[in-house]
Amino acid sequence: MEKQKNGVGRRKEAVTRVFISKGNGSIIVNDKDYKEYFSLVYLQNQVIRPLKVVEALNKFDIKINATGGGVKGQAESAMLGISRVLLEINPEFRTLLKADGLLKRDPRSVERKKFGHKKARKSFQFSKR
Repeated sequence: MEKQKNGVGRRKEAVTRVFISKGNGSIIVNDKDYKEYFSLVYLQNQVIRPLKVVEALNKFDIKINATGGGVKGQAESAMLGISRVLLEINPEFRTLLKADGLLKRDPRSVERKKFGHKKARKSFQFSKR
């Protein structure tokens, strides 16, 4: 393995750049520990899910730069970014990651607001007279 591998993950408006190098398992997101940055436990589990699947939890140091979107979108985009980099490190991980659905980008995003409506689908109250 080279010195450092990197990849990109995206979800909604969130974009994360993931840098992986050999190490002891520290995960840093925007210069904070991932447990501090993602305070909710289920979001922390989302971030480390690809590492658990390939059983590499304490083998790599991960640095993540997250921008845009909300905390959940950033966690899920980090998950995709980590999966992509792990695949770059070892192509044999593909079957494990694909079986868990970790290599697919979630295409859902916010629907645009329509003209003459309050929100994307919500309208103003209709008055016949």
